[in-house]
Amino acid sequence: MAEIIPALNALTLGRMTSGERRVARCMQALLDDGYLVWYDIPVGRQRRYPDFILLHPERGLLLLEVKDWKLDQLRHISQSEVTLLTSNGCEVRANPFDQVRQYAYVVIDRLKRDPALCHASGPYRGKLLLPYGWGVVFSQISRAQMEQAIPDEAQRATVFPDHLTLYREELAEGGDAEQFQSRLWGMFHYAFGQPLSLPQINQIRGHLYPEIRIDPTLQGDLFATEGSWQAPMGEALPELIRVMDLQQEQLARSMGEGHRVIHGVAGSGKTMILGFRCLYLAQLLAKPILVLCFNITLAAKLRAFISAKGIAGQVQIYHFHDWCGQQLKSYQVTVPAGEEPYWERQVTAVIDGVERGHIPRAQYGAVLIDEGHDFEAQWLQLVVQMVDPESNHLLLLYDDAQSIYRKGNGLGFSLASVGIEARGRTTVLRLNYRNTREILAFAYNFARHYLTPAGEGDAEAERVEPEAAGAHGPLPVVRSFSQPADELAFAIHCLTSWHAQGVAWRDMALLYVSGSQGAQLASQLQRRAIPHAWLGSQQHKRRYAPEVDQVVVLSIYSSKGLEFPRVLLVGVGELADAPERRAQEARLLYVGMTRAQEYLLVTTCGDNDYSRRLLAQDEGASD
Repeated sequence: MAEIIPALNALTLGRMTSGERRVARCMQALLDDGYLVWYDIPVGRQRRYPDFILLHPERGLLLLEVKDWKLDQLRHISQSEVTLLTSNGCEVRANPFDQVRQYAYVVIDRLKRDPALCHASGPYRGKLLLPYGWGVVFSQISRAQMEQAIPDEAQRATVFPDHLTLYREELAEGGDAEQFQSRLWGMFHYAFGQPLSLPQINQIRGHLYPEIRIDPTLQGDLFATEGSWQAPMGEALPELIRVMDLQQEQLARSMGEGHRVIHGVAGSGKTMILGFRCLYLAQLLAKPILVLCFNITLAAKLRAFISAKGIAGQVQIYHFHDWCGQQLKSYQVTVPAGEEPYWERQVTAVIDGVERGHIPRAQYGAVLIDEGHDFEAQWLQLVVQMVDPESNHLLLLYDDAQSIYRKGNGLGFSLASVGIEARGRTTVLRLNYRNTREILAFAYNFARHYLTPAGEGDAEAERVEPEAAGAHGPLPVVRSFSQPADELAFAIHCLTSWHAQGVAWRDMALLYVSGSQGAQLASQLQRRAIPHAWLGSQQHKRRYAPEVDQVVVLSIYSSKGLEFPRVLLVGVGELADAPERRAQEARLLYVGMTRAQEYLLVTTCGDNDYSRRLLAQDEGASD
C-alpha cells in the first residue's frame, strides 16, 4: 500500500474533489509499499500546487493533474488552452497537460541544482539521475468518449496525448494493480537501471518540501527557507541536512482538528512540527493563533522564526507568565496583594478573571503549547479555555525526561482532567535527530540511572526512551578541576581554541548551573573581547538573536528548546547532591547535554554523585 501524505483522513478527503478522491483511493489500493505520494502540497517559490506527486525508488518522479471535467463541457481545445462551459458561462483554462508540465519543470529545476542528484560523469553529466514524467487524469471521461470526440489520433496527441492520460474506467480500486502501474509509468520517456538509495530519496523529499529539513547550520530558524542553503559542490546533502522521517512528515501534514498530543524525546523535532503547524493554521483561521512555552529564550527564537515567515500578525508567541501579564493588562484586571511570588499571583488573577467573565474565553483559533511537561495542571486548564470551540485546534508537546521543574516522574495529572481530550490522538516520537549518536547515548545512559518510569496509572506520561537517528561524532569529554577558577579558565580556553580552528562564535554555547558562574563567565569573555550574549535576565532573554555571531552564555534552564553545534557545560559539581534531588538534577543535566548537536564538553569542580558518574562514563568510553 502506498504512503500517501497527508493521510486520507476525513479532513484530507473533505478537501479533495470527487475525482481526486477516486485517484487517491485507487493509488492507495493499487500501488505497493515502495511508493510515496504527496497530495496538493506547494512546491517552488511560486507555490504551485500539483494535485499528486509520486516518487518510487525504481521508477522516478511523476506529477499528475486531475480534472473532473465532463466531455460536454469541452468547447475548444488547443495545446495551451481549453474553453470550458461552466455555470458562469464559457471560461478559458490552461490545458492541463501544459499546466502539469510547468509544475514538473519547477520541481526538476529545483532538484537539478543539487550535484548529488545529477550524473557526475559520462554522457549525461549534470543531468538529473532519476527519470521524471507527468500526466493528466480525466475522472469523468472515458477513453472511448475521447477517441470518439477526437477521432484523429495525431490531432488528439497534440492536445491530450493517449500515453499521458488516465481515464474514468482506469480508476477502479478493485482493478488490476499491474495494469494501473503500467499506465502510470508509461508516462515516462525513459527508465534507468539503478534504484534510488534511501539518502537520495530523503534528499528529494528535503528539496521538494524544505520545511521538513532539520538544518543545523541555521541557528535562527526552525527549518530552512527556500533558497537559504546550498550544498557545497561535491558534498553529500545528507551530511548537512537530516530529514524528518515519514512519521513526522505525515504527522505535520495530516494533523486534523481537535486536541492533539505529541510526546517526543529530546531532539525529535517537536518544536519544528509546532512551527510548521503555525504556518498551516495561519492559512486556515481567521482568529489569531497562540503559542505558549515555558522558556523565555525559546519564545524569542520562535518569534524570530514567525516574523521571518511573515505571519507575526496572525501568530502570538509568549512565555506563559508574559501571556498572563498581557491578559491582565489588556483587560485591566489587577493582581491581588499577597505573600506568594508575584508571578503566582498573576496566574491566579487571570484564572479568577476568566471565571468572573472579566477576561474572555475562546480568544484564539488555535492554541499550541511547547514544553508542556513544565506546565502546571491549573495553567493547562486555563489555556484550554482560550481555544475557540468552533475551530478547536489544540496541540500539546512534551517530554517527561526534560521536566526540570517537577519533582516526581510523569505529569502528575491526567490530560483529561485539565480539559485536553486527546485519547487516541497522542503520537509518540522516539527518534532523536539533533544529537550525534555518541552524545545521545552518553546523556541518556547518565540520566536513566536516576529516572524511574512513570507510575502505572500515569500511562499518558510514560517515559519514552530515545532512539538515535543522527550521524556519528566524537565522544563527549568530561574534565575535572580542583579550583573553580581553573574550571572557568579552561572553558574560556576551549572557546578561543575552537574559534581559532574556524568554529563560528554563534556555534558555541556556554551552559552553567548557577547564576554566579554565568556572571563570572560573562566577565571573562568581556575581558578577552570575545563577542557574547549573556542571557542572565529576562530582558536579555527576550532580545536573544540567534543569527548574531556571538557565544551564547545561559543557564541550563534557559537552554531548553535550543541547540548548538558545540556545547560546553560547566558547574556540575555545584548541583545539590541530596538523594531526593538527584532525579531532578539528572533531568537538568540531560537537558543541557542534549543541546549539543556535534560536540559536548562537560566540566566539574568538586565531588558529587553526578560528577563521579560522568567521569566514570568518560573513562569507560575512552577504554
